Amino acid sequence: MDTGRKEQIVTEVVKQIYDAYPYLWEKFGENGHKRTTEDNYHHLNHLETAYNMNDKQFFMDYTEWLEQVLTSRNVGKELIIDNFERLISRMKESEEEKKYSSYLNNALTLLK
Repeated sequence: MDTGRKEQIVTEVVKQIYDAYPYLWEKFGENGHKRTTEDNYHHLNHLETAYNMNDKQFFMDYTEWLEQVLTSRNVGKELIIDNFERLISRMKESEEEKKYSSYLNNALTLLK
């Protein structure tokens, strides 16, 4: 996935998250918004690596790690699920993105 496409997806998803959960501004402030943006780039980079390796387990391992880290920082699992669902809604432009969606769906099954 090229850098411009990643930026487009991250910008849209982070905006949607903060529109849907305005309390996040109060709870985590500007630093939380910055971290959410960074996290979404990490999600996409891990999806890209899993795709290039043709290894869905790589993304599943990342998801397990992510859940542990974020829940230890008082970010509920439901926000991870919501974030992944929002990413899936943006993955429609290429075969690569469709594969990313399948990895995300596998991760959602794990999280739920």
